[in-house]
Amino acid sequence: MLLACLVLVSCGVPSDETPAAGARTAVEVWYHAGQPGERAVLEAQAERFHADQDSIEVRLRFLPEGSYNAQVQASAVAGDLPDLLDLDGPYLATYAWQGHLRPIGDLIADTVLGDLIPSIRAQGTWRGRLYGIGTFDSGLALYGNRRLLEAVGARVPHGPEDAWRVAEITDLLERLAARDGDGAVLDLKLNYEGEWFTYAFQPALRSGGGGLLDTSGATPRAAGVLDAPESVSVMASVQTWLESGFVDPNLDDAAFTTGRVALSWSGHWDHPRYREALGEDLVVLPLPDFGRGTRTGQGSWLWTIPVGAEEPEAAAAFLAYLLRPPQVLAMTGANGAVPATASAAAASPAYAPGAPLALLLEQLREGWAVPRPRSPAYPFASSVFQDAFAAIRTGEDVRSVLAEAAKTIDDEIEDNRGFVSPGPGP
Repeated sequence: MLLACLVLVSCGVPSDETPAAGARTAVEVWYHAGQPGERAVLEAQAERFHADQDSIEVRLRFLPEGSYNAQVQASAVAGDLPDLLDLDGPYLATYAWQGHLRPIGDLIADTVLGDLIPSIRAQGTWRGRLYGIGTFDSGLALYGNRRLLEAVGARVPHGPEDAWRVAEITDLLERLAARDGDGAVLDLKLNYEGEWFTYAFQPALRSGGGGLLDTSGATPRAAGVLDAPESVSVMASVQTWLESGFVDPNLDDAAFTTGRVALSWSGHWDHPRYREALGEDLVVLPLPDFGRGTRTGQGSWLWTIPVGAEEPEAAAAFLAYLLRPPQVLAMTGANGAVPATASAAAASPAYAPGAPLALLLEQLREGWAVPRPRSPAYPFASSVFQDAFAAIRTGEDVRSVLAEAAKTIDDEIEDNRGFVSPGPGP
């Protein structure tokens, strides 16, 4: 038996540990099983990548989106992460702080990095180092029904510099409500749950001069920011709209498409069905200016490379392939999101200059977008703000609600030593 083994080895039969000559390098890739269209595009991209070169084999694994973060966290603790990992943007800082991710700027060509739109770089950067790159971004807008707006003589903003001030939009809501059967003329997506409320209204806090977290120092904090008079003023305006009956509960998610409301505070994902329903009557507007200029949300899923990746260079090669303009356009064509690169955006039928969603790209490129706070404290802070929004929605005192929320967040930060020291990662 020993002689037989020696003969097999001498004849070049590969062992489990030694790859055969000419074998492809295997790259394990994890992706959230979100929209079916996204999954189909990624599978097709992997096939095209295989046809384009013969040295790397991409092995895709799709995990259920609802439990994705929990599964990834469990694998991170066990030291069993893949070579290329898909993460929701707000969780990036947590994984980097825990020590699970490696910076990737040195693995991607400068020409590719230089093509990224500013918001993509902002989302993927933590403590001055680039840890993640998405192939698409997101954007918020105030969609309007031109016919209903013109009926009350509304001024239609032409860009971010021209956004409605909060007093102007409140007056507009009153005029629209006077001509509406039930007085509900605004959709705030109250039918959504969870992260939507932080994503959608953190920009409003920033527009008013407040915010959710101050991350400028060594230790993040909510006190003096979330409970600041500026934040209280913003959320008091939103509460006024709710209490005045201007906001449709939108239980059927059809308030805007059926013409029940004239305005919808929503994201890029709603544009296709809104366009189908309203046609030329659809207008895409910036969110209101609460005092310091309009602000919009941004951030979505991005690619990262864990510190334990066995093939980081090969993983980066696949990521660079996904950032080629045709691949970016393939993915954004499936999900309707904002292309992550300037070259792809210029060729996009939805986001190129003069295209229907050019405003969303302009906001991301020209500094009107604010990423959700890039801090390990963000996931907890977001959950607290969601509870605070629910309390404000039911009529509780805004100042008291935000003060209690800020204290709860800062207590958690203190319990985690300010998130200054590295986390328990490998």
